Amino acid sequence: MSMSSSCLLSLLLPCLLSFVLLRLPSTLLDPAAAVPRVKRSPPLPLRFRHDGAFKILQVADMHFGNGAATRCRDVAPELGGARCSDLNTTRFLRRLIEAERPDLIVFTGDNIFGSSATDAAESLLRAINPAVEYKVPWAAILGNHDQESTMTRAELMTFLSLMDYSVSQVNPPGFLVHGFGNYHVGIHGPFGSELVNTSLLNLYFLDSGDRELVNGVKTYGWIKESQLIWLSATSRELQQNLHAPALAFFHIPIPEVRDLWYTSFKGHYQEGVACSSVNSGVLSTLASMGDVKGVFLGHDHLNDFCGGLKGIWFCYGGGFGYHAYGIPHWPRRARMIYIELKNEQRSWTEVESIQTWKLLDDEKLSKIDEQVLWRCSEDDLYHNVYL
Repeated sequence: MSMSSSCLLSLLLPCLLSFVLLRLPSTLLDPAAAVPRVKRSPPLPLRFRHDGAFKILQVADMHFGNGAATRCRDVAPELGGARCSDLNTTRFLRRLIEAERPDLIVFTGDNIFGSSATDAAESLLRAINPAVEYKVPWAAILGNHDQESTMTRAELMTFLSLMDYSVSQVNPPGFLVHGFGNYHVGIHGPFGSELVNTSLLNLYFLDSGDRELVNGVKTYGWIKESQLIWLSATSRELQQNLHAPALAFFHIPIPEVRDLWYTSFKGHYQEGVACSSVNSGVLSTLASMGDVKGVFLGHDHLNDFCGGLKGIWFCYGGGFGYHAYGIPHWPRRARMIYIELKNEQRSWTEVESIQTWKLLDDEKLSKIDEQVLWRCSEDDLYHNVYL
C-alpha cells in the first residue's frame, strides 16, 4: 500500500466509524436508554393511617403558567407583588405538605392556565412537582382552562394519570361516559384492622367540562347523564358490601349552589356562582345515592364557603394559585378534609366523622372555619355542627 493510500485510509476510517455509530440504534450506545420509564406509584390501595385518620388537601385553581416568568394577579405591592410569580404557588404547596402531611392531595381543576402556559405538559410537571417530590399520592380533575394550551382534555388526563404518585384515571373501565377524568378511589382500612381489604371511604371524581353552546349562547360545562349513570351504578355496587360514606370532587359548581346565599353557610360568599345554564340533575342524583356527604368545588376563587343542600355539604376550596384572580390582602388558601375512623374494642371500624377547615398562606398558615360536616352517629341527617 502506498503512503498516499495509507494516509487517505487513516482519514476515512474515523469518518466511516462516525457514520456507523450514527446509524446504530441509540439503545446499543446507551444501555440505559433501553429501559422504559416506569411510573412511580403510591402504595395501593390507599388506606387510613395506623391512628385511624385520613387527611386530604384540596388544591383549587392553581392557574399555573410558566413558573418564574408568570406574574401574579391581585397581590398587594407591599406583599411582593412585583416579585410574585408561579413560584409563590409552588412555595405555598410545599409549606402545606410539610405542615399537614396529607395522605392525598386533590387538584380540583384549572391546574394550569392554558393561555399563559407555553407547554401544557411542562406546566403540569412544574405545578404538581411538590406532590411528586414529597411522594404524596395525588388525584386530579380538569377545569375549564386546562385545555387552552397545547394538549386536549383527553391528552391532559392521560398525562396526569401517568405521572408519578398519581391515582388519577382517564375514565372508568367498562363504562362509556362523557368527558375525561371520571373515576373512583377507595380508601381502605388500616393495616392490622379487620377491614384492611374494605373501602371505608369512597371518593368520586367527575369531569364538569369547560365551555359549551346552548341554543347559540355560551355557558359553562355540566356533568352529563352518562356520568350520573356511572356514578349511581358505582355507588350501588360499593354499598352492597358496606354503607361507607363518600366525597365527590368536581370543578364547576351546580346551579343549586347559588341558593346557599340564603342559608347559614360558613365561609366567604364573595362572587356570583359561575355555573352552567343547564341543570342536569346532579343534586337529585347525589341525594338519591345516599352515600355522598360532601362535594368539593373550585372555579369561583373568591368563594370559600360550605353550605348544605339536601343533606350534602357543598364546599369551595378557595383560590390557591397566585396567577389566578383574587383580592389584594385576601390570602390565597387551601381546604383540608380530615376523616376519622371509629375505634371499637381496640379495632378500627367505620368512619366516625368528616371535618374540614381552611389554611391561609400567611406567616402562620392560619387555620380558619373549622367545622364538622358529618358524624356516623347522626347518619343520613342534615348536619350543621360547628366546632
